[in-house]
Formats: sequence, C-alpha cells, structure tokens
Amino acid sequence: MIARMWSGVARPDTIDAYLAHLREKTFAAIAALDGHRGAHVLRRESAGQVQVTVITWWESLDAIARFSGGDVEAAVVPPEAQALLTSWDARAVHWEVVDIGRSFAHK
Repeated sequence: MIARMWSGVARPDTIDAYLAHLREKTFAAIAALDGHRGAHVLRRESAGQVQVTVITWWESLDAIARFSGGDVEAAVVPPEAQALLTSWDARAVHWEVVDIGRSFAHK
C-alpha cells in the first residue's frame, strides 16, 4: 500500500469550505478509482492559519497515476480549491506502508 501525503494552508474563515470541497468533490471522485483505499485529513490551527495534511491510501503508484496523471508526484489542486487556500505544496510525497500495526479503530 502507498500513502500519498500533501499539505496546504487556509485561513480560519475558508477552511470549512475547503474541507467541504475536499469531501464533496475530491474524495467523491477518487473513491470511484480502482486502487484507491481511503483518505484522512489532519488539521492544525497555528498563528492565525489552519494547516491541513491530506493522506490518501492507494494500492500502487499506477493507481495514483489514475488520479494525478502522468506525474504521480504533482499536486492536484483545482482552481476552486486554490481559491480557498493561501498556500499549498506543489508536490505530493509517497510512502510505502510497510507495517500498519494495529489500527486505533479496532479494540
């Protein structure tokens, strides 16, 4: 499994709209892609801004390419998302998941 990580920054007054866009547009679209295995968003408020890290889970880099296109490390930030962010990473980082251990969701 591959974890794709990407970060951006929003203002407190636009973060909820960005998260709604992410949930309703981006996550809805990638859920239909073969090889996509889920997503998580980390959120951190600091110094009057809100940082987000988006982690999506994929079976392979080939599966990621179905989302990102030929350059799998290229960030996918459509114009409507760009309008809600103050900055974002131009490149995503991929990590091979080697040991997921015990999930916190399982007791």
